[in-house]
Formats: sequence, structure tokens, C-alpha cells
Amino acid sequence: MRKLNYLTIPLILLSSYTYALEKTHKCIKVDQQQIASLFDRWNDSLKSGDAKKVSANYLADAVLLPTISNQVRLTDAERIDYFKHFLAKKPVGKIDNRTIRIGCNKAIDIGTYTFTFKDKSTVSARYTFTYVWDGKEWKISTHHSSEVPANK
Repeated sequence: MRKLNYLTIPLILLSSYTYALEKTHKCIKVDQQQIASLFDRWNDSLKSGDAKKVSANYLADAVLLPTISNQVRLTDAERIDYFKHFLAKKPVGKIDNRTIRIGCNKAIDIGTYTFTFKDKSTVSARYTFTYVWDGKEWKISTHHSSEVPANK
């Protein structure tokens, strides 16, 4: 009987660990259109003019490499600071082309977009958004945007 106890405890622990692992690693079903709509959500938050709403799209420890700044933004406060200045120009983004890749609870949206500002000026940029499922919703984990170089 004693041997049974020595075997039972590890089996119970292993099955509990396996259950917890499966539960935390359950992949959320998502399609390309749903991932594409995350840009629309982000762009709508830009249109709100509220830097805090824009920053709410990002994980707390997300990395932002912005289009019109050479400073890496690693915190909510740094992202809010960047977006306050960016939003003053009243930007509206439009995707020019994209490729979306989907994995387990993560996705990448990469391509080019163009921002049009209130003064009718524009900037074309290359972008990469990486998204993760945080258990409740999709959040931006990294966002890189760089102006497209002039043709040479």
C-alpha cells in the first residue's frame, strides 16, 4: 500500500501540472480579419485624440519604436508622451499593404501604411505590430514604425 502512495502523489501532481499547462496554453481562435481589425481599433484610438486611449492598446511592458521619434518607448508614460505630440498633428492611418501571420495567442501584422495629418501632409512608413492575447483581449506587444526612405 505504501508503494501505491508514492506513485499516486506524483501522478496527481503530474496530471494537475498538465491540466494547468493546457489551460494556460489554450490557443485562442483568431483569423486574419480579426487581427486586421486591431489596426482599426488602434487607428480609431488615434482619431480620439486621447494619448491614454492609444496607450491602452499596448501591454504595460510593450516596446514602441515610433515613426517620428528616435526614442524607444518602453512604459505607458513614455508611450503617452509620444502620442501626445503625435496626436497634436491629427493623424489618420491607412494600410497600404500588409501580411498577417498568426500563431498560438500571438500574431504579427507587417507592411506599410500612410498617415495623413490635419495640414494634409503625409508620411509613409513601414510597420510591424506584434500582438499577444493577454487572457482577455489582444494587445500590442511591440510596434515598430519607420519612415519609408526616399527613392534612390
